[in-house]
Amino acid sequence: MRSESATYIILALCIGVFGLQLQSPDGLLRDFALWPLGAGFQPWQVVTSAFLHGGMFHLFVNCFGIWMFGREVENALGTARFVQLFAVSVLTASITQLIAVGFGDPVPTVGASGGLFGLLAAFAVLFPRRQIMLLIPPIPMRAPVFVALFAAFELFAGITGTLSGVAHFAHLGGLIGAFILLQHWRRPRRPPPGPWA
Repeated sequence: MRSESATYIILALCIGVFGLQLQSPDGLLRDFALWPLGAGFQPWQVVTSAFLHGGMFHLFVNCFGIWMFGREVENALGTARFVQLFAVSVLTASITQLIAVGFGDPVPTVGASGGLFGLLAAFAVLFPRRQIMLLIPPIPMRAPVFVALFAAFELFAGITGTLSGVAHFAHLGGLIGAFILLQHWRRPRRPPPGPWA
Protein backbone atom coordinates (compact mmCIF):
# COMPACT_ATOMS: atom_id res chain seq x y z
CA MET A 1 0.00 0.00 0.00
CA ARG A 2 1.42 3.34 -1.05
CA SER A 3 1.60 6.15 1.50
CA GLU A 4 2.35 9.68 0.36
CA SER A 5 0.14 11.72 2.67
CA ALA A 6 2.93 13.57 4.50
CA THR A 7 4.60 14.57 1.24
CA TYR A 8 1.42 16.25 0.05
CA ILE A 9 0.81 17.86 3.44
CA ILE A 10 4.30 19.42 3.32
CA LEU A 11 3.63 20.67 -0.19
CA ALA A 12 0.28 22.11 0.88
CA LEU A 13 1.92 23.86 3.84
CA CYS A 14 4.61 25.42 1.65
CA ILE A 15 2.07 26.65 -0.90
CA GLY A 16 -0.43 27.80 1.73
CA VAL A 17 2.18 29.69 3.74
CA PHE A 18 3.46 31.33 0.55
CA GLY A 19 -0.07 32.55 -0.07
CA LEU A 20 -0.05 34.10 3.41
CA GLN A 21 3.32 35.68 2.66
CA LEU A 22 1.82 37.44 -0.32
CA GLN A 23 -0.81 38.97 1.97
CA SER A 24 1.69 40.12 4.61
CA PRO A 25 3.49 43.49 4.33
CA ASP A 26 6.83 41.92 5.31
CA GLY A 27 6.20 38.48 3.83
CA LEU A 28 6.14 37.01 7.38
CA LEU A 29 9.92 37.41 7.42
CA ARG A 30 10.30 39.44 10.61
CA ASP A 31 8.85 36.81 12.92
CA PHE A 32 9.14 33.51 11.06
CA ALA A 33 12.27 33.60 8.84
CA LEU A 34 15.53 32.30 10.32
CA TRP A 35 17.52 35.32 11.51
CA PRO A 36 21.15 35.19 12.72
CA LEU A 37 21.79 35.08 16.45
CA GLY A 38 21.39 38.55 17.90
CA ALA A 39 19.57 39.85 14.82
CA GLY A 40 16.00 38.87 15.62
CA PHE A 41 16.49 35.13 16.12
CA GLN A 42 13.71 33.25 17.90
CA PRO A 43 13.76 29.48 18.60
CA TRP A 44 10.65 28.67 16.53
CA GLN A 45 12.32 30.07 13.43
CA VAL A 46 14.40 26.88 13.02
CA VAL A 47 11.12 25.25 11.90
CA THR A 48 8.93 28.05 10.54
CA SER A 49 11.61 29.32 8.14
CA ALA A 50 11.37 26.05 6.18
CA PHE A 51 7.84 26.87 5.06
CA LEU A 52 8.61 30.40 3.85
CA HIS A 53 9.99 31.08 0.37
CA GLY A 54 11.65 33.97 -1.39
CA GLY A 55 9.51 33.93 -4.53
CA MET A 56 7.56 31.78 -6.98
CA PHE A 57 10.65 30.19 -8.54
CA HIS A 58 12.13 29.34 -5.14
CA LEU A 59 8.80 27.78 -4.11
CA PHE A 60 8.48 25.84 -7.37
CA VAL A 61 11.99 24.34 -7.22
CA ASN A 62 11.61 23.19 -3.62
CA CYS A 63 8.09 21.85 -4.11
CA PHE A 64 9.05 20.03 -7.30
CA GLY A 65 12.00 18.38 -5.53
CA ILE A 66 9.91 17.40 -2.51
CA TRP A 67 7.24 15.95 -4.81
CA MET A 68 9.80 14.13 -6.95
CA PHE A 69 11.81 12.50 -4.14
CA GLY A 70 9.47 12.70 -1.16
CA ARG A 71 6.83 10.30 -2.45
CA GLU A 72 9.28 7.44 -2.96
CA VAL A 73 11.13 8.10 0.29
CA GLU A 74 7.86 8.17 2.21
CA ASN A 75 6.72 4.93 0.59
CA ALA A 76 10.02 3.27 1.51
CA LEU A 77 10.24 4.55 5.10
CA GLY A 78 6.59 4.87 6.03
CA THR A 79 4.91 8.12 6.97
CA ALA A 80 6.09 8.30 10.59
CA ARG A 81 9.77 7.89 9.77
CA PHE A 82 9.44 10.14 6.74
CA VAL A 83 8.13 12.95 8.94
CA GLN A 84 10.97 12.35 11.41
CA LEU A 85 13.52 12.46 8.59
CA PHE A 86 12.14 15.69 7.14
CA ALA A 87 11.95 17.31 10.58
CA VAL A 88 15.53 16.34 11.46
CA SER A 89 16.74 17.63 8.09
CA VAL A 90 15.02 20.97 8.63
CA LEU A 91 16.43 21.29 12.16
CA THR A 92 20.00 20.36 11.23
CA ALA A 93 19.82 22.69 8.23
CA SER A 94 18.75 25.60 10.43
CA ILE A 95 21.33 24.86 13.11
CA THR A 96 24.10 24.57 10.52
CA GLN A 97 23.04 27.87 8.98
CA LEU A 98 23.08 29.57 12.39
CA ILE A 99 26.58 28.25 13.05
CA ALA A 100 27.76 29.32 9.59
CA VAL A 101 26.50 32.90 9.84
CA GLY A 102 27.05 33.33 13.60
CA PHE A 103 26.37 36.93 14.56
CA GLY A 104 26.71 38.07 10.96
CA ASP A 105 24.71 40.44 8.80
CA PRO A 106 20.99 40.57 9.65
CA VAL A 107 19.86 38.65 6.56
CA PRO A 108 17.04 36.10 6.94
CA THR A 109 17.08 32.55 5.60
CA VAL A 110 13.94 30.93 4.20
CA GLY A 111 13.01 27.81 2.28
CA ALA A 112 12.46 24.07 2.49
CA SER A 113 15.79 23.30 0.81
CA GLY A 114 17.27 21.79 3.98
CA GLY A 115 14.39 19.31 4.12
CA LEU A 116 14.72 18.67 0.38
CA PHE A 117 18.43 17.89 0.71
CA GLY A 118 17.56 15.46 3.48
CA LEU A 119 15.19 13.72 1.09
CA LEU A 120 17.94 13.62 -1.54
CA ALA A 121 20.27 11.92 0.93
CA ALA A 122 17.55 9.42 1.83
CA PHE A 123 16.80 8.71 -1.83
CA ALA A 124 20.48 7.98 -2.51
CA VAL A 125 20.71 5.62 0.49
CA LEU A 126 17.43 3.83 -0.17
CA PHE A 127 17.74 3.60 -3.96
CA PRO A 128 21.49 3.43 -4.70
CA ARG A 129 21.01 1.99 -8.20
CA ARG A 130 18.48 4.58 -9.36
CA GLN A 131 19.54 6.91 -12.15
CA ILE A 132 19.05 10.66 -11.88
CA MET A 133 19.34 12.81 -14.99
CA LEU A 134 21.13 16.12 -14.74
CA LEU A 135 19.43 18.90 -16.65
CA ILE A 136 22.56 20.83 -17.64
CA PRO A 137 24.38 18.93 -19.04
CA PRO A 138 21.93 16.02 -19.54
CA ILE A 139 24.05 13.27 -17.99
CA PRO A 140 22.50 10.26 -16.21
CA MET A 141 24.18 9.12 -13.00
CA ARG A 142 23.38 6.94 -10.04
CA ALA A 143 21.67 8.66 -7.13
CA PRO A 144 24.62 8.40 -4.68
CA VAL A 145 26.99 9.93 -7.25
CA PHE A 146 24.54 12.73 -7.97
CA VAL A 147 24.11 13.53 -4.27
CA ALA A 148 27.87 13.36 -3.58
CA LEU A 149 28.61 15.75 -6.46
CA PHE A 150 25.82 18.08 -5.36
CA ALA A 151 27.15 18.06 -1.79
CA ALA A 152 30.70 18.78 -3.03
CA PHE A 153 29.40 21.73 -5.04
CA GLU A 154 27.46 23.08 -2.04
CA LEU A 155 30.59 22.85 0.12
CA PHE A 156 32.71 24.59 -2.52
CA ALA A 157 30.08 27.29 -3.09
CA GLY A 158 29.66 27.84 0.63
CA ILE A 159 33.39 28.22 1.27
CA THR A 160 34.07 30.43 -1.74
CA GLY A 161 30.89 32.50 -1.56
CA THR A 162 29.75 31.38 -5.01
CA LEU A 163 26.08 32.09 -5.70
CA SER A 164 25.70 34.52 -2.83
CA GLY A 165 22.22 34.62 -1.37
CA VAL A 166 21.96 30.82 -1.30
CA ALA A 167 22.21 29.04 2.07
CA HIS A 168 24.72 26.40 0.98
CA PHE A 169 25.62 25.34 4.51
CA ALA A 170 21.94 24.87 5.36
CA HIS A 171 21.67 22.51 2.40
CA LEU A 172 24.64 20.53 3.66
CA GLY A 173 23.23 20.50 7.18
CA GLY A 174 19.95 18.99 5.97
CA LEU A 175 21.77 16.36 3.95
CA ILE A 176 24.10 15.38 6.80
CA GLY A 177 21.30 15.28 9.38
CA ALA A 178 19.25 12.90 7.23
CA PHE A 179 22.25 10.70 6.50
CA ILE A 180 23.12 10.34 10.19
CA LEU A 181 19.50 9.50 11.06
CA LEU A 182 19.34 6.87 8.33
CA GLN A 183 22.53 5.26 9.57
CA HIS A 184 21.08 5.22 13.09
CA TRP A 185 17.97 3.44 11.84
CA ARG A 186 20.02 0.91 9.87
CA ARG A 187 22.28 0.04 12.78
CA PRO A 188 21.30 -3.36 14.24
CA ARG A 189 19.72 -3.09 17.64
CA ARG A 190 21.43 -4.80 20.54
CA PRO A 191 19.31 -7.35 22.39
CA PRO A 192 18.32 -6.32 25.90
CA PRO A 193 20.70 -7.56 28.62
CA GLY A 194 19.82 -10.95 30.06
CA PRO A 195 19.15 -11.68 33.71
CA TRP A 196 22.01 -11.62 36.16
CA ALA A 197 23.67 -15.03 36.53
